[in-house]
Amino acid sequence: MGFGKVGSEVARRAKGLGMHVVSHDPYAPVDRAHAIGVELVSFEDAIAQADFISLHMPLTQATAKIFNTETFAKVKKGVRIINVARGGVIDEEALLKALDTGVVAQAALDVFTEEPPEQDNKLIAHENVIVTPHLGASTAEAQEGVAVEIAEAVLGALQGELSGTAVNAPTVPREVIAELAPYVSLAEKLGKLAIQLVGGVSGVKNVKLSYLSARSQEELDTRLLRAMLIKGLIEPISNAYINLVNADHIAKQRGMKVVEERRPSDGTLEVPLEAMEVKIAYAESKFASALSDTGEITLEGKVKDGTPYLSRVGNFDVDISLDGSVILSRQVDQPGMIGKVGSILGEGNVNISFMTVGRTGPRKKAVVAIGVDEEPPQGVLRKIGNLPAVEELVFLKV
Repeated sequence: MGFGKVGSEVARRAKGLGMHVVSHDPYAPVDRAHAIGVELVSFEDAIAQADFISLHMPLTQATAKIFNTETFAKVKKGVRIINVARGGVIDEEALLKALDTGVVAQAALDVFTEEPPEQDNKLIAHENVIVTPHLGASTAEAQEGVAVEIAEAVLGALQGELSGTAVNAPTVPREVIAELAPYVSLAEKLGKLAIQLVGGVSGVKNVKLSYLSARSQEELDTRLLRAMLIKGLIEPISNAYINLVNADHIAKQRGMKVVEERRPSDGTLEVPLEAMEVKIAYAESKFASALSDTGEITLEGKVKDGTPYLSRVGNFDVDISLDGSVILSRQVDQPGMIGKVGSILGEGNVNISFMTVGRTGPRKKAVVAIGVDEEPPQGVLRKIGNLPAVEELVFLKV
């Protein structure tokens, strides 16, 4: 689970032991996995067929307690699980129950939700659990590896190569930063939304960022915008910290190609950007309505009165303030739907901040955006999704 630097090295060694290796990492390049004979599969397929599960995923909102009671109910009986990633990705109470019932035969844990763990932690005392004290970089080999990595980084920088660990970012004039501040926020939020829409196992390889502006290329410094888009795309699904210096370097490491395009407009030069558009090609979407006619996940955003807004999802024009989280649903445009959805959310004690509708025409297809102050329980989302007129639904954290 997780096919980054560590996960891929574990996969190589498992292949050397004659194992059949599959991996779940929705953002890993397929060609890199295939190069070492690893098949990328969905989370459900991975846990259903695994005899050994080795965790190498970051702790994010999406992966917190991803191994829970529901997950352990779907694994092979007698599975063995190794966690050398982050303690929070496993619900420790659920793991203890799975060990006691024999669903999980053995567990090897280097990390815990709370570190150091309490002395009376039942997992530590369990006869089928092996524990180590979060060794991390505490071994002699790791210390040597860090020293070599530092030396290589210095050598590369001296040879003019792009460094992913530099702390001295290129200078961006203060007035440029001040003018672009709301657009910088918009770029990051478009990235965050776009990555949440990506489904399947193909990952993100090709991203296009388009700027609609009356300014020429020389008058529009887009380095910050590009970096913040990459930040929004990568940080929610990794432990990486993206800045102006390392953005391109980390994107390249992950096999992500980001290209920029400036589209001229007839607007005023006083406004740096009229709109920004993000397109992700060759990726499946969790929300089919986010796909444009060319099959790309497409989002467009604008800044109004200093506030970032989402202005288009796929082919649907919307008007969504990017402040808080949002439920997107595609449904048949018919009377009474807003009331039904509002009632379900009210019954679930979910507060609505706004509701807006983008449609193709009266009583045809519509995309409804509902701003909410907190994440709705899964049961509430299922109730909305089960309404006859609702064709698809997705919850996005902004």
